Amino acid sequence: MDKVIDTNKIQIGVVGGGSWGTALAKLLADKGFILDLRVFESEVKEQIEKQRENKIFLPKIKLPENIIPSNDLGKVVSKKDLVLVVVPSHCMRDVAARMKEFVSPETIIVTASKGIENKTHLTMTQILAEKIDFLPKDNFAVLSGPSFAKEVANKVPTVVAVASISRETAEYVQKIFSCPTFRVYVNDDPIGTQLGGAMKNVLAIAAGICDGMQMGLNPRAALITRGLTEMNRLGKKLGADPLTLLGLAGVGDLLLTCTGALSRNYTVGWQIGEGKKLNKIISEMRMVAEGVKTTRSVYNLSKKLGVDLPICNEVYRVLFEDAPVKETVDRLMTRSLKHELDGVLDQ
Repeated sequence: MDKVIDTNKIQIGVVGGGSWGTALAKLLADKGFILDLRVFESEVKEQIEKQRENKIFLPKIKLPENIIPSNDLGKVVSKKDLVLVVVPSHCMRDVAARMKEFVSPETIIVTASKGIENKTHLTMTQILAEKIDFLPKDNFAVLSGPSFAKEVANKVPTVVAVASISRETAEYVQKIFSCPTFRVYVNDDPIGTQLGGAMKNVLAIAAGICDGMQMGLNPRAALITRGLTEMNRLGKKLGADPLTLLGLAGVGDLLLTCTGALSRNYTVGWQIGEGKKLNKIISEMRMVAEGVKTTRSVYNLSKKLGVDLPICNEVYRVLFEDAPVKETVDRLMTRSLKHELDGVLDQ
């Protein structure tokens, strides 16, 4: 795969016109790429065409003319050198299945979606590889790290990672996305990269709950640190490299989403901490808080694998069993005393 980065020749399609998909499309368009952006809503397509703005998902951001919005998935995916897929994790399987007939044999597929599928516990690259099964596994990559869409769109300096089992693919994607305000590192661990990106959303809900309850700064610091331990416990079982979770896709993304008000998952947690019910919160949101569905996946996966994830388990109880948040804090604080790295250190 000896490909030269030429913005005039490389054909790119972006599938997903939410805030993150639109922000990444703008980043690529600002670099000079002419790209097709698949949006689901007709009103979003019309807004971008006529007003050069995605008023619903990324308001007050001017979008370049070289972003071409479309509701036609086939048009966006066909004959592309690279397809970036940024859809909600629960939509990935259906979107991947519908993409299959349009994908070219040499296409590189990158996902920037963060989540773990509820029923199968597969990552996003695993779902894509399963549904678009004629592509070599080397052709799939994941982009992840501490990055709020609004800040990327506003060219705030941001550093992320791209992971693929193929170093060549990762470095190709690195060159496509890197620019003076968006630095991309590579790694060889798609599992760890995606696990960090998924679990940090669950832990961000927990951090939001702490702050919504006005508990103070000590609990949030403890939660972030112990949350990283839970990432490593599950990562160890799944074959992730522990160093990945100490990097951008793990601790980096965890710090951002557990402390930043721009995080939808943190905001959901905050409102729960203030006493609001989940159904009411979700009904008032237009955008997806991935951590809600991922909480169910992580909880069920931990039970299946026999991995102790006390913080994630308590988030599950709060979200899906209506457990009082005060009781969850008490349970976490009065658990049996352990070694700090219990379940992480090799036995």
